[in-house]
Amino acid sequence: MFYSFLGGDDVVMATPAMSTSISTITETVCLPSTDELRALARTSLQRCGVAPSALDTATAATTITARTPVTGDDLFDFPAARAAQVEGAIDAAHAAFLQWRTVPAPIRGQLIKRLGELLTEHKSDVANLISIEVGKISSEALGEVQEMIDICDFAVGLSRQLDGRTMPSERPGHRLMETWHPLGVVGVVSAFNFPAAVWSWNTAIAIVCGNAVVWKPAQLTTLTAAACSALFARAAHAVGAPESLNVLVSASAADTQALIDSPKVPLISATGSERMGEQIAPRIAARFGRAILELGGNNAAIVTPSADLDLATRGIVFSAAGTAGQRCTTMRRVIVHEDIADELVRRLTEVYARLPIGDPFAAGTLVGPLIDDRAYANMTAALEQAQAQGGTVLVGGGRRESTADSYYVEPAIVQMPRQTEVVKAETFAPILYVLTYSTFEEAIALHNEVPQGLSSAIFTLDQREAERFIAADGSDCGIVNVNIGTSGAEIGGAFGGEKTTGGGRESGSDAWRAYMRRATNTVNYSSELPLAQGVSFA
Repeated sequence: MFYSFLGGDDVVMATPAMSTSISTITETVCLPSTDELRALARTSLQRCGVAPSALDTATAATTITARTPVTGDDLFDFPAARAAQVEGAIDAAHAAFLQWRTVPAPIRGQLIKRLGELLTEHKSDVANLISIEVGKISSEALGEVQEMIDICDFAVGLSRQLDGRTMPSERPGHRLMETWHPLGVVGVVSAFNFPAAVWSWNTAIAIVCGNAVVWKPAQLTTLTAAACSALFARAAHAVGAPESLNVLVSASAADTQALIDSPKVPLISATGSERMGEQIAPRIAARFGRAILELGGNNAAIVTPSADLDLATRGIVFSAAGTAGQRCTTMRRVIVHEDIADELVRRLTEVYARLPIGDPFAAGTLVGPLIDDRAYANMTAALEQAQAQGGTVLVGGGRRESTADSYYVEPAIVQMPRQTEVVKAETFAPILYVLTYSTFEEAIALHNEVPQGLSSAIFTLDQREAERFIAADGSDCGIVNVNIGTSGAEIGGAFGGEKTTGGGRESGSDAWRAYMRRATNTVNYSSELPLAQGVSFA
């Protein structure tokens, strides 16, 4: 049985002609040629509004080389920013903020409304670039763009609901209330695996809150970032918004240090590894800046004896194998009751053995490539460590024969005797560790034993177990699901996690408050001047 990871979509992605045949372990897989992908990337960029001159590197002091994991080859060079240009981008964004902060929020929402319309119009173009640069299958790439459209819809509504509270005052003739004001320049640092959606979560909310954005994307996804920024610029021009409300700085980490350290950037929203968070968080704190950190995830599902195993199998396979295991919400651990462990493992290994792996543009493919050789090396090293620590690889783990520099791997399931060190570490690859438990208390303890705390799930038909899992003494994660997997969060809820995941929240619910500053106001509309707490100063 195969599982469709996402629902259908009426937007059809441009599919390059299949021309390069390579052998796999079990079958022949056809990939588009790099020339076809290169041409598709240029066409998609131009359709989004990226001028050909923007790709001209003749006068660039430094460049970034765009690459595709689909074939493992380089596409073309892209002009990169240096440190001085990053500082200039911050200054330009700050100047735009000074104009934008006094524009009424519902008017600010018109910019994001137009951005959502352009994303709808160019959904397939942006999705093509995501598939080219990340290797996501078509439905997942289209789903990422739909997530961008959804957050724009959310932010437009939010622009009329940036509300504060009015509280009773103890003093007669006084009103006590709170107001929310724009914060300033928001620095957005995004990772490769969601090259467009994470930017949109932050930018749509930041803009309606009255801020400006400086965006530092992953160097692996420069083209996707350029397309998104071009669409934003078109939207801003259409509604008469100031220039430089969103400034893209495609640069190395070394050249973007000013973004982390600048007092003109009061908020940094950064998505990446736990190591990255450890490096930048103290620097932001040292200047009393704010940080929204979305870092590692080591997500697990508990499967109880009452679970619907058909449902659990579908949820686990998507969460563990989707995006080739390269989501921050990827399921990396299954904690299953010992009485049903054999049956669940049988079902999972049967599905894993038949997962369609290959060209992400091809209809029917469910697992595309890993991003690069380092990801493959990390996967093989983790599998070796797991076996050295007593684990047994039940299925997968091999690399399909492909071009020299592309890495199509078979998602792996590893039975572990206990939760060892390799299980407690996040490996950004499709490895699913299976652990067993006997009591529900043991399951929760295993679940919470890892340093990370992003997403979690339980599969059960027992309401007591479900309620306990979402209670204060249940899962310690920021996302806690019942009878669905760990991946596929909707934009209406706040996204983020606890512990070494960083504690930040993006997207829906009241996450907008992190992008604004709160002022508490006392208004005296009487002719007297009473003091609080009954203080007398006369």
